[in-house]
Amino acid sequence: MTTGTIDLTARTPPPEPAPDELLLGFARALRAAGIGVTADRERTFLLAVATVGMDERSHVYWAGRATLTSTPADFAAYDEVFERWFGGEAIKPGQRVDVVRPPVVQAPLDSGEGEGGDADADTVQAKASAQEVLRHRDVASLTPADRAVAARVFASLNPRCPQRRARRHVRSSTGALDGSATLREQLRRMGEPGRMHHRRRGVRARRVVLLIDVSGSMSPYADSLLRLAHAYVRRAEHVEVFTMGTRLTHVTRALTERDPDRALAAAGRVVPDWSGGTRLGDSIGAFLDRWGRRGMARGAVVVVFSDGWEREGPEVLGEQMRRLAALAHRVVWANPHRGKVGYEPVQQGIVAALPHIDDFVAGHSLATFEELIEVVAHA
Repeated sequence: MTTGTIDLTARTPPPEPAPDELLLGFARALRAAGIGVTADRERTFLLAVATVGMDERSHVYWAGRATLTSTPADFAAYDEVFERWFGGEAIKPGQRVDVVRPPVVQAPLDSGEGEGGDADADTVQAKASAQEVLRHRDVASLTPADRAVAARVFASLNPRCPQRRARRHVRSSTGALDGSATLREQLRRMGEPGRMHHRRRGVRARRVVLLIDVSGSMSPYADSLLRLAHAYVRRAEHVEVFTMGTRLTHVTRALTERDPDRALAAAGRVVPDWSGGTRLGDSIGAFLDRWGRRGMARGAVVVVFSDGWEREGPEVLGEQMRRLAALAHRVVWANPHRGKVGYEPVQQGIVAALPHIDDFVAGHSLATFEELIEVVAHA
């Protein structure tokens, strides 16, 4: 009886890695190469690739470059790791990847003219690039050094209140005929015909009310939102600021301090419920009952800063938002997750509030804060 022989040299080829494992391995290889890839960036990368597909190599390349790099200095390292991971030499999981990174010229963001009067072109370019990257970064992920630079950017913002037509008229070169002024002109001229006077309705600043969620889920953004509120209080007219957590707190007076850091410290002493729970519906209801119906919300632009997480039932929030929309001229809701890839407004609080919101905007970076300022100014 003959027996078969077993070829011990034969090996079953290893299974192909799953797409998610392949992509996550690439992200970890970039981290090993020195690129600051966080868990949030990995999730965003997976969502981006799922959106554009993996049919073409270029789709994966640009999805990764848009989500996994933060500065132009990362591009060379990214290109090298991408070629080795998807095209050339394989990289073992956990292996340290050494790549040649181009030198980055560091420049202080508040520097003026140097000793010859003209700044070096490379330094100016690096400075502009760093500022532009910082404008689009999530403020919750900023380092202490980045926050110090961002604080100076907040001080340079120019918030403005929207304008509304006033009841009183003012003199104008065009518009309706001002009969009284024209008659007085003729009387001064002893009945002789004079020039015709015109008038138009004047304009006044419309009130702006800021309602800032300072609960635990919003604590990474609270500092930046209060700095934005401080810029509004210092530069715009008729601005009121409240914080919302387990209760409603009026902090406008604390934010009138000229120095932003002192203003935030004063607000911190006033607010008793930092990083606690959130009762958005009850807080908005308290604002309407105590201040809103007395006139603060009537005809105002009300801006709510919150991620929409509500500890109580969403029905309460929906009812209070309906009341708010009936009183206010316009309701703006700024959500820090609104501008992120893959976000969908599925939280119960957001779903209940959306029918009563006029503008649903992002609120997670300096660039989105600048866009919010324009939305409010033209409301």
